[in-house]
Amino acid sequence: MSFPPQQPELITSKDNASLKAWRRLAHESTAYRAAQRFWIEGEHLCEAAKLTGVRVCTGVFTQEAWDRFAGRFGPICDKVVLLTPALFASLSTLESSAGFGLECELPKAPTLKPHANTLVLDRLQDAGNVGTILRSAAAFGCRQVLAIKGTVALWSPKVVRSGMGAHFGLELIEGLSAGEVASLEVPILATSSHVGQYLHVLASSNQLPTPCAWAMGHEGQGLSEEIEALANTHVRIWQPAGQESLNVAVAASICLYTSATLLAK
Repeated sequence: MSFPPQQPELITSKDNASLKAWRRLAHESTAYRAAQRFWIEGEHLCEAAKLTGVRVCTGVFTQEAWDRFAGRFGPICDKVVLLTPALFASLSTLESSAGFGLECELPKAPTLKPHANTLVLDRLQDAGNVGTILRSAAAFGCRQVLAIKGTVALWSPKVVRSGMGAHFGLELIEGLSAGEVASLEVPILATSSHVGQYLHVLASSNQLPTPCAWAMGHEGQGLSEEIEALANTHVRIWQPAGQESLNVAVAASICLYTSATLLAK
């Protein structure tokens, strides 16, 4: 990795082309696709990027933040730019910002692995839900995540922020069709609130397959007919208090944890 110049470039114009590009990355959910770059802010998220070797194209700092963080984050940046506090505030999406962010190179989409433990996201819409699910996938060892077309953009600023660094340890493939998911050669488990076998029963009787692909559906509509048709098994989570359904991020975390405990035996 290259070290930043001793004198970072100073930008003072709100009409600067690079500043406009960073604003799009920070505020628009799909701008990363055309730019092949994504934007991150916050010490925790930037530290996660640093630890996992994400390529940082540009580090964007206020002078105060550069004085504080130059030694920590400067060496991982191909280039460093300084903004006035007012310009950085126009860029930042955080209520309480540390005064710096990183423009990072978007990883190349990996090749789908037919035999891998997999998580299938079918048209999920809530960025917070998807970010939380990605954190659980990373925590419980499910590296391959397949997003059906219509799912919220996985590298959008809100999902990346909610993922808290999980993105950097996962293999994410977006915009897939049910036909492409059909190329998986592991059992596909369709989750449901009302039908199917209970998760704890399958786990306790060693009937839960590993590896497998967990399919999580739209927050309101559930799984599409096309994805359900691919399922080998329908699974539901026991809810003794009788709630209608679980939040999809909670349900995904329970399912992924259960699979991980079986692999650990």
